[in-house]
Amino acid sequence: MMIMDLYNIIIGVLVLLIGVLVGVAFLILLERKILGYIQIRKGPNKVGYMGLLQPFSDAIKLFTKEQVYLNYSNYFSFYFSPIVSFMLSLMIWLMIPYMFNMITFNMGMLFFLCCTSIGVYTLLIAGWSSNSNYSLLGGLRAVAQTISYEVSLSLILMSSIIMIMNFNMIKFMEYQNLIWFIIMMIPLSMCFLSSLMAETNRTPFDFAEGESELVSGFNIEYSSGGFALIFLAEYSSILFMSLLFVIIYMGGYNLNLLFYLKLVFLAFFFIWVRGTLPRYRYDKLMYLCWKSYLPVSLNYLLFFLGLKMILIY
Repeated sequence: MMIMDLYNIIIGVLVLLIGVLVGVAFLILLERKILGYIQIRKGPNKVGYMGLLQPFSDAIKLFTKEQVYLNYSNYFSFYFSPIVSFMLSLMIWLMIPYMFNMITFNMGMLFFLCCTSIGVYTLLIAGWSSNSNYSLLGGLRAVAQTISYEVSLSLILMSSIIMIMNFNMIKFMEYQNLIWFIIMMIPLSMCFLSSLMAETNRTPFDFAEGESELVSGFNIEYSSGGFALIFLAEYSSILFMSLLFVIIYMGGYNLNLLFYLKLVFLAFFFIWVRGTLPRYRYDKLMYLCWKSYLPVSLNYLLFFLGLKMILIY
């Protein structure tokens, strides 16, 4: 590999990560504004013009606050789990099929599944190492929920992968030139969207952070920088999941205005659901996954396997 290629990759990755962090900042602002208007109030409007600088002032405030160290916590696990969580949520972004960078992932989907699976451990360790009953309960709930929905998520992904017979994300764009996959797979895409919400611990599946039940869930003992990193990891995942849905079901990755509008609409949908729906009951959440989504995804998987065999032969 030429040295210039290496420089190109490093600069591309840095630009990507800075772009993701700025995008996350404005996604947080968008959420606070939309929730404000849903609840018939203004939302943040003091710092900067119409509150545009609010996320940045929040970040400065959080990272300059004093870090609280617990006497009875498992120190290294407690300290490093938010950092690992944040790094994993940024690593997933490397699999996006850029037109201008030297990185390409032929096994992009497998990389995504590996990173999301490892992300479960950070939640578990964050909840356990705090040595608080509330955070331990939040961590256990998060793990049970995320592991359950990962099964249906990967099976739903398999249906789309069987259609294109490739793990590379750029292929989704080539196969959706004439018709979007969402038109062919409406029930599957809706299952996928709600599984993404469960995977990112969002309302109505936010049992890991059930404020009314667990005070604040697995992150209750975190303050300042640790809390900020957990927060950034969650919103980075939301942005990525919106992007993943657009790539798989709504026309693939093509850099035009429509692509960005679709992405913003899906991010808006995540927030809209949070402002509208109440929290689900925990047993109903598990029932939905194992008794509804799993049979549907398995049946569709068999259907698309049969369809592919007919098309091949």
